Amino acid sequence: MAIATVNPATGQTLKTFEAQGPDEIEQRLARATAAFRDYRTTDLVTRAELLRATADLLEHEQDEIAHTMTTEMGKTLVAARAEAAKCVKALRWYAENGERLLADERPSAADIEDSGARAAYVRYRPLGVVLAVMPWNFPLWQVIRFAAPGLMAGNVGLLKHASNVPQTALYLGDLFYRAGFPEGCFQTLLVGADAIEKILRDPRIAAATLTGSEPAGRSVAAIAGDEVKKTVLELGGSDPYIVMPSADLDRAVRTAVTARVQNNGQSCIAAKRFIVHSDVYEGFVERFTAAMAALTVGDPMLESTDVGPLSTERGRADLEELVNDAVGQGATALCGARRPPHHRVGWFYEPTVLTGITPTMRIHREEAFGPVATLYPADDLDAAVELANDIPFGLSSNVWTDDEAEQRRFIRDLEAGGVYFNGMTASHPAMPFGGVKRSGYGRELSGHGMHEFCNVTTVWYGA
Repeated sequence: MAIATVNPATGQTLKTFEAQGPDEIEQRLARATAAFRDYRTTDLVTRAELLRATADLLEHEQDEIAHTMTTEMGKTLVAARAEAAKCVKALRWYAENGERLLADERPSAADIEDSGARAAYVRYRPLGVVLAVMPWNFPLWQVIRFAAPGLMAGNVGLLKHASNVPQTALYLGDLFYRAGFPEGCFQTLLVGADAIEKILRDPRIAAATLTGSEPAGRSVAAIAGDEVKKTVLELGGSDPYIVMPSADLDRAVRTAVTARVQNNGQSCIAAKRFIVHSDVYEGFVERFTAAMAALTVGDPMLESTDVGPLSTERGRADLEELVNDAVGQGATALCGARRPPHHRVGWFYEPTVLTGITPTMRIHREEAFGPVATLYPADDLDAAVELANDIPFGLSSNVWTDDEAEQRRFIRDLEAGGVYFNGMTASHPAMPFGGVKRSGYGRELSGHGMHEFCNVTTVWYGA
């Protein structure tokens, strides 16, 4: 894939970039290694001050980078501004909480005595240079949610971003340096996917984190495993959105629409499979379909637009293949299932609602990365859980019920990294984020995410 900015709303190539060659990659690896030697010794107060300076700079440039993101990958300008603001929040959160999260942990006095020690504690030390392989769908947030805890912990980062968001990638590489981080602490690599293996195998790379597709995750995990290097993977998701009879149906419908079409439907944690109890199924379907059909598809730069284009022509084709396969096998499209006839250019696709989904259809088990919702009736809680778990993924889940006994069952039985009641899945700096099964392993955000790339060191003093 060429490294280029191609406007998804028009299909026009705006700017192309040459991939960095071996010499430049080597320079950046050397620079990162040298930076880590010094940066790892900085105190936590200094690191927090640098994160705050980065937050201030990003906040000042919020509109500029929002326009860049919308131009490169098609999210609405409203969503792009919100993404930038979320990044500012995360930077400040780690600046405020990093020292607490990285504080030494001390066992109980009884355990220290039992170990034969005079004193003992656990210290979190940085690992080194971490390679971050990041996706295009949240081109700022996905990077910041790694970089903020990583830099606070004393690591340094090398970013290999998606090839269709090069200007956002370069902005990130420059942002931390302009905010005052020492040269080499965070750098962007403009390289294709074919360069990842050699970089990851370089002994100067200590670990890697990837957010992306399952095939990409398998590849990085295999290489890192061969090199015995730590990885964190956040891969695909096909999250269930379960609605039980006690739910506030109007709120559940309104939230369901947002949960499905956020980021033009291109979010791993977007609700994709809507599993609705039979007692309220017809009412939900009628209201949900009407709300999806009423969404405005159009220019993502306009404040009035609800759904912009998909990020790439290939992405739209993949989504169409899933929908056509389902309809060809008997599924019913209650709305959408086509390209908007009034958009002759750009990679637009109408918000779509499908019913009659069966296990033989690809969309039952594959992730639909676009504004396409599948609906399933469930006769009871057991049927809802079975449907929710009947996929290879386990990123997050959404459940609408006011019944406490039902809530306990869902917490116990849903195979997912998160269970969100009476709302939609959303990441927050204070909450760990990640999945199970083929949605990956490890966690981002919170103290858990910070500690993933720390050398958790036992310090023991003999009596």
